[in-house]
Amino acid sequence: MSLTALVVDDEPIARHAVRRRLREDPDIEVVGECGDGVSAVAAIRDLSPDLVFLDVQMPAITGLDVVATIGAARMPATIFVTAYEQFAVRAFEANAVDYLVKPFSRDRFAETLRRAKQRLAAPRGADADATARIMQALASLQQRDTYLERVPVREDERVVLVDVDDIVWIKASGNTVRLHLADRVHELRETMSALAARLDPRRFARVHRSAIINLRRVRDIHPWFNGYHVVTMDTGQQLRMSRYQHEAFLKLATLGKED
Repeated sequence: MSLTALVVDDEPIARHAVRRRLREDPDIEVVGECGDGVSAVAAIRDLSPDLVFLDVQMPAITGLDVVATIGAARMPATIFVTAYEQFAVRAFEANAVDYLVKPFSRDRFAETLRRAKQRLAAPRGADADATARIMQALASLQQRDTYLERVPVREDERVVLVDVDDIVWIKASGNTVRLHLADRVHELRETMSALAARLDPRRFARVHRSAIINLRRVRDIHPWFNGYHVVTMDTGQQLRMSRYQHEAFLKLATLGKED
């Protein structure tokens, strides 16, 4: 079985260590390597490798962000690589996700690669819950991770980083969200709930089921009818606030008093 592999790590020494082990396997062809998450997203889309060795901790766009950008269901078979962190190891082991802890031994690498090849050789659909297992592991890690400061989005053939402070409001649209900035709109393949869990609740609040606002971009709030309110953003955009979003309203009512 001939397989192609992509190596992603911001540390050149770590990439070299993975490549060196892969060269020992005649079934593996390394088709590329990336030193950052932005390049990784582009390479995965352009090269469509069978297997990706993906570093979890990278600056700007982490390995978790790469998976979120591509989509877990569309990711190639992935072996996550992490510096030793007990929390991450427990998350991967609990969900039977392949991983390597740096520095790794030859035996450990060989065993992890063997399992990955075994899964790739299985009939399509034989491991139908693989995506769910990866999502569960990443959800556990994201609970430990810091809140997003930048969001990776596609712009034509590029991936750009959007500062969360530049986001005025967010609209849900099925399994995607639309990030509304002052002068443009970006679409992100992620559910509203998944994105909301990664945004700082001190800076973002849901005003109804399909909309989240940036609290720092609010101009004013005024009553409407039947307990509803209208929120006006600093761009002039007006959004209706659900009467059930009391927590969001309280945050807005005290905005500026705590900062």
